[in-house]
Amino acid sequence: MHSFALSRADDTAQAIAVHANDAQLAFIAGGTDLLGLMKDRATLPERLLDINGLPDLARIEALPDGSLRIGALARMSDVAANIDVRRRFPVIAESLLFAASGQLRNMASIGGNIMQRTRCAYFRDDDGPACNKRRPGSGCSARHGLNRNHAIFGWSDACVATHPSDLAVALAALDANVVVRGLAKVRSIPFTDFHRLPGSTPERDNTLDRGDLIVAIDVPTRVEGRGSHYLKIRDRESYEFALVSVAAAVATDRRHLRSVRLAMGGVAHKPWRLAAAETALRGVSLDDIDALRSAIAESFIDARPLDHNGFKVELAQRVALRALQTAGERT
Repeated sequence: MHSFALSRADDTAQAIAVHANDAQLAFIAGGTDLLGLMKDRATLPERLLDINGLPDLARIEALPDGSLRIGALARMSDVAANIDVRRRFPVIAESLLFAASGQLRNMASIGGNIMQRTRCAYFRDDDGPACNKRRPGSGCSARHGLNRNHAIFGWSDACVATHPSDLAVALAALDANVVVRGLAKVRSIPFTDFHRLPGSTPERDNTLDRGDLIVAIDVPTRVEGRGSHYLKIRDRESYEFALVSVAAAVATDRRHLRSVRLAMGGVAHKPWRLAAAETALRGVSLDDIDALRSAIAESFIDARPLDHNGFKVELAQRVALRALQTAGERT
């Protein structure tokens, strides 16, 4: 295990300043992903700053306008169990319950969950396979290697890995915002802009810089919120990452889809919105299965499966259909 120094923070501004000026320091909250990365030697910070003592970052606030503010230090299990989350946005609670084991959910923070790094075996392997995330410029072993679990959208020759967070898929579907405090100001980042596609710099998973600290997730009022569902397909029923997953949120009028929000996990380097399908689905009856399938297929015209994951194209469309139908039954 890599040796490191540990200190604790009790002042948010001071913690941000320390992080901004120390490239070898990392924030730690639950540590459920970070410590694994350190054991895999995928990241080796010299200093860890425990931020669990920072004030007011673990709150879960149901606001009068129907929106939610979820503190970055709130634990996954607490958010999943919160009655307002379950009533207003069941897709959030379901995505959290599908994620990890009960023990991990009790430890893992919301901010840490959306900051997770890929589960690509080449990235996690310390035996030296080429990986541009681990060693920029070394190549991508998964591109023509074992890529069954990898991307079918948005990948580049530099990286074909997928983002692992279930919660992130739900938040992308709901147009949530990541509230980030930096040295100079607080800014709100649309969730669909928070994570990055790999391009030529896959070592950068998101838009954060040194001195940036996630303080909350804002989930706006959504007419589709109550009619929402998260569906995850994985290789085993217990703790496992998604082959494909779908967050669906809908509003209906006499069983016709008035508005639709669909995001997928397990298919790209970031949560993937099915924008073309969302448009094509408006006005379609939940009882017209052929029309639903045809509309969903609009978002798969640009799918680019790899050598071992062509099955994901059909599987993802089936999962999207099932999630959409379940969400529709909740309206």
